[in-house]
Amino acid sequence: MLAAPVDVVPEGPGLVHEPKWDGWRCIAFRETGGVYLQSRAGRNLTTYFPDVTRTIRAAVPAGVVLDGELIVWERGRTNFAQLQRRITAGRDLLRLAHEYPAHYVLFDLLADAGGRVILDLPLGQRRARLERLLAGAPTQLTVTPQTADMRQVADWLLHWTVAAGIEGVVSKRLSGRYESGRRGWSKFRTRIVTEAIIGGVTGRISNPETVLLGRFDSRGRLPYTGRSHPLTSDQRAALAELLSPSRMPRRGAVAHPWPEPLPASWSGQLDRPEPLSYVQVDPTVVAEIDADVAFEHGRWRHRVRYAQARPDMSVYDAPLLLGEEKGYFGDLG
Repeated sequence: MLAAPVDVVPEGPGLVHEPKWDGWRCIAFRETGGVYLQSRAGRNLTTYFPDVTRTIRAAVPAGVVLDGELIVWERGRTNFAQLQRRITAGRDLLRLAHEYPAHYVLFDLLADAGGRVILDLPLGQRRARLERLLAGAPTQLTVTPQTADMRQVADWLLHWTVAAGIEGVVSKRLSGRYESGRRGWSKFRTRIVTEAIIGGVTGRISNPETVLLGRFDSRGRLPYTGRSHPLTSDQRAALAELLSPSRMPRRGAVAHPWPEPLPASWSGQLDRPEPLSYVQVDPTVVAEIDADVAFEHGRWRHRVRYAQARPDMSVYDAPLLLGEEKGYFGDLG
């Protein structure tokens, strides 16, 4: 079951809210002979998480199907990069699992012991069975917090985002059944309003479709930091008047700081990323953007929302790559 993005956290009778963890969504099948872990996209994750499969095998009876989020803690915060390292660890996988053990944070139970499917039961009943099932389980298997108290939700968004690294809040109806593939839940992402420098566009300079962004680092370089969602027609027309092609470098000057196309690895996607063809522009225009808090290793993992160009700002007024950003949490009501 999936969640539809919303701009405000919904309120009302029968609604409950859970932290949106910064990890990988995972369905766990406790089979008679072992455990099978499946990503949201259907990818087999079993071999990458021997620590989690071992714990499930020991603590969960055969037939159970669980839904939750794989996360890795480091210094009290979730660390998404440590999850990604599992895929490429190779021979270092067991050492990595020992040094940075993964946790499976559960929020739903899809099948009971013996394999009885309970998708049609209300969420409240599925949750109660999940809590009973995991009573006394190791800390690697944890039921996610849940609340109907908006004051608690506000505390999560204002404090847990920084302290624990959650991405926002998922809202659900206690009476709702589990409908695979349907966006019957709501997700509110904690967001920031900030600025970045436009270094390229997809489409044409005269009609930019998306913008590619960067920020100066402390050495004066302009690393790539992310890409926007598609621009509206009004945004395209206004931005086209400000963009100019990348200048040919003078002798001794530096060419455009990014390769064309952008390497596939820069996208940060898990499943089959591809190089991105784009048009390099002179990096002289500052963009105001709305981004979520999933920012690691100098890049936003998810696309940002382009708001407007800021011709009143110099590129040297934009935040540095390691600079502080002002948090924006939207309307909680």
